[in-house]
Amino acid sequence: MNRVEGLEKVTGRATYAYEYTAPDVAYAHAVQSTIARGRIRSVDAAAALATPGVLAVLSSDDPPDLAEDAEPQLRFFQDRTVAYHGQIVALVVAETLEIARAAGEALRIEYDAEPHDVRLRPDHPARYRPEKVNPALPTDTGYGDLAAGLANAAVTVDATYTTPALHNNPIEPHAALAVWDDDGELTVYDSTQGASADRDTIAAVLGLPAERVRVVAPHVGGGFGSKGTTRPPAILAALAARAVRRPVKIAVTRQQMFDVTGYRTPTIQRLRLGADGAGRLTAVAHDVIEQTSTVTEFAEQTATPTRVMYATPAMRTTHRLVRLDVPTPSWMRAPGECPGMYALESAVDELAHAAGMDPIELRVVNEPDTEPESGLPFSSRNLVACLREGARRFGWDPEDREPGVRRDGRWLVGTGVAASTYPSKRRPAEASVTIENGGFAVRIAAADIGTGARTALTRIAAHTLGVSPDRVRVEVGDSALPRAPVAGGSMGTASWGSAVVKACEALLKNGEHGTADTTEDVESDSELARHAFGAQFAEVRVDTDTGEVRVPRLLGVFAAGRIIDLDLARSQLIGGMTMGLGMALLEETVVDERFGDFLTDDLAQYHVAACADVPDIEVAWIDEDDPYLNPMGAKGIGEIGIVGTAAAIANAVFHATGRRVRDLPITPAKLVRSLHDRT
Repeated sequence: MNRVEGLEKVTGRATYAYEYTAPDVAYAHAVQSTIARGRIRSVDAAAALATPGVLAVLSSDDPPDLAEDAEPQLRFFQDRTVAYHGQIVALVVAETLEIARAAGEALRIEYDAEPHDVRLRPDHPARYRPEKVNPALPTDTGYGDLAAGLANAAVTVDATYTTPALHNNPIEPHAALAVWDDDGELTVYDSTQGASADRDTIAAVLGLPAERVRVVAPHVGGGFGSKGTTRPPAILAALAARAVRRPVKIAVTRQQMFDVTGYRTPTIQRLRLGADGAGRLTAVAHDVIEQTSTVTEFAEQTATPTRVMYATPAMRTTHRLVRLDVPTPSWMRAPGECPGMYALESAVDELAHAAGMDPIELRVVNEPDTEPESGLPFSSRNLVACLREGARRFGWDPEDREPGVRRDGRWLVGTGVAASTYPSKRRPAEASVTIENGGFAVRIAAADIGTGARTALTRIAAHTLGVSPDRVRVEVGDSALPRAPVAGGSMGTASWGSAVVKACEALLKNGEHGTADTTEDVESDSELARHAFGAQFAEVRVDTDTGEVRVPRLLGVFAAGRIIDLDLARSQLIGGMTMGLGMALLEETVVDERFGDFLTDDLAQYHVAACADVPDIEVAWIDEDDPYLNPMGAKGIGEIGIVGTAAAIANAVFHATGRRVRDLPITPAKLVRSLHDRT
């Protein structure tokens, strides 16, 4: 079936946050700090307020009334502390956006700057152990005799891998329109991955009961995690609208998004692996250093995928943070698994090369019977099937593993493989189904961030009701609808679909109306290790003169339970793999240590991979029947596509060149000197 909202989108009728209208709307523009650490000495708003059309200037000169216990990043203008370059320090509200931006330039803010620290380094003296890593996982774990496992190994790897700061760049910038009514109730048209949670946060920050706030977000132009929590536009629009007593719109610019809407922390990861003569692991150590801000702690769970991947008698995983004068990192597609599996799967490839083994076979011989750390049985695990099927489709040659020998003119050619994994979970959700106009109206506050959630839920409802999809209408993206968790963590379809199935079953049993709340169902789920798995294959070509890396083909084979919609699944997995290619070769947010800001703060400098960057990209999946997940038997697919892709490309670059680049992205500058030395 086609996307149910497809016609609205191609005809322009799909309305996004900034496109909503309101009578007498005003416009706001955020003014950002020009120092990385210090205090605001003074705010001179005279020239800005004298600009014709300016309605108000909000700043720490007159702090707005906000809840004391609100999220620190959203308690705007409460004091004069500057914690990072680009922090929002004032807001100008005017009749037009152009006037607001011009008045922002006229605002005079004086600072008392202090020395700042924005560089993550492995020997940073301020490293500390957080109490937990996201979302609520143990910071450090371990079992077995690690030292003995490494000391007695026939072959070992001890390598450090780094990933830079990476930024979410959804095509729709973060934006909001806030409207207060005469009764003091607030409606926010927001670009968010979860209307229910967004409503709760906005209400909490403003000190309002949740029932007095409504969030509307039927169409969202991408998020990749950056819209999974409430961002500045929603709060700033609400504050501005309250100050000028009229509706206010705000959209952050592309450049501002690099400072105030989240990013993936850079990581420094040391991997130590030991294996016996047959390639069986004897020890695994994965130690991670990453950054957070001085405002709010965010601890990415980078080493956690290592805890579930391979059988070993000894394992240790650790996380250490450094508080720097930087914006707070946040969620980005496959948090934890994406950077963590890049390092782990690169190290596994290095181990296979050192042991003289095919990297697929090394992974196969280390396949665990149960989840290695917890000992829990897997609800299903088909990693080996993905590796075998991928090898068949890709034309993998286990005998062709000597690096740096395949050549096509001036191009060196290589292939690489890596595994993928991502947890398969669900959260409580509510839904309702009603018979209306001879069809069925399904209502749930789910979010469609471009993934096709409406279409997937339409399929699920139609299948449960035993009717054709054209008789089902799904309403999403409104906090006034039955409560739903965010579109994140690859839990959307599993969580929302469970509620929709239960509501449809209630309707079939009770008559014209059915409701559902899956809280008890989720809480009673059996204790199992639930994960999706996959195998990524890459072919690369490296120019011996310039160091340019091209990726002519990628293949991903996945085991992700029942696939609800083939087209939606293929699109999600291809998108994730293309994003992984960007991580491997292009994406990097560079920090200016002198001024403390991000230098690569637009899409002219921060390069994002496009379809043309990989001419041949193929996706396949294993038929997997897992009855322990949810009523649909589905695992999430929104994030597993990016996991493993960067490692597969990095491993292919090593196979092509014989040179191991452990610091992403793999740029020509990092390759060309070693290639010239080689020749």
